[in-house]
Amino acid sequence: MAKAARVLALLEALQDEPSMTGPQLAARLGVDVRTVRRDVVSLQDLGIPVEAERGPAGGYRLRPGYRMPPLMLTPAEATAVALGLLAARRDGLDADGALAKIRRVLPDQVRRRVEALDQTLSFTATGHEPMPPKGEHLLLLADAALRGRRVDAIYVASDGERSERELSPYGVVSHRGRWYVPSHDHGRGGLRALRADRFSSVQLRGAGRRPPPDFDSVAFVSRTLARVPWAHEVEVLLHTPLAVAAAYFPPTLAELEPSGEDTLLRMRAESLDWVAGLLAGAGCAFTIRRPDELRRSVHALAERLRTV
Repeated sequence: MAKAARVLALLEALQDEPSMTGPQLAARLGVDVRTVRRDVVSLQDLGIPVEAERGPAGGYRLRPGYRMPPLMLTPAEATAVALGLLAARRDGLDADGALAKIRRVLPDQVRRRVEALDQTLSFTATGHEPMPPKGEHLLLLADAALRGRRVDAIYVASDGERSERELSPYGVVSHRGRWYVPSHDHGRGGLRALRADRFSSVQLRGAGRRPPPDFDSVAFVSRTLARVPWAHEVEVLLHTPLAVAAAYFPPTLAELEPSGEDTLLRMRAESLDWVAGLLAGAGCAFTIRRPDELRRSVHALAERLRTV
């Protein structure tokens, strides 16, 4: 742990507990007792009143009554920070520690309102279980994407197979509780959308490969997800303009392309009954090209609706 991070962790520990011994702090921070003593001096040099008590029952503590200066956020700023952390927690990221730190240094009135937001805010389902990545991996991948660096990584596929990857990350995309890293895979010679939670190690290396001109990370990940193999491949001609169809079928759900005044839809799905419901809700006429089984699902839905 770098010294700056270690000193902050020491301050956090002393705020959590009224008093801690040198060995206790050393065990918590993963350092030796001498390092704890030096870091205590660093805090004292910064004007933070850490008191040391000698003897068998001695230890370190913050001076009684001392409080860190309040974090001066407006109510709107505090709301934005709290909502971001609560949304991150919803998506599986470990945000409880950050929320606790924010609450501790907010002015009392704002803190009470942030706590009320924490206890009353609810989210709708994301559609599947969140799979949060390790924070340090996500930061390294984002750093590589921003600075045009390569990374060496160990990637674990959905079937458990581990592989060594040399990658040039192009961005980070969050979608419904999952995090994706569009990257050029040097070993496989092409673009890939890799799940950030499946990286078991990441190491920054030298200069990487830059993305193609006008590369759009969100569009690439959306196209990739729409092409994931499913039980059925669907092709339907929607008798409506592309701009209208796009409001009902986002890129993560289907691929759309203009076909004269109409729109050609291609998608993959496990359930044709589910596709029939989507088509019925699109509010336009359509012609099914494939598969033939989709016609039966649409007719069955129409019969059910007629009997309602």
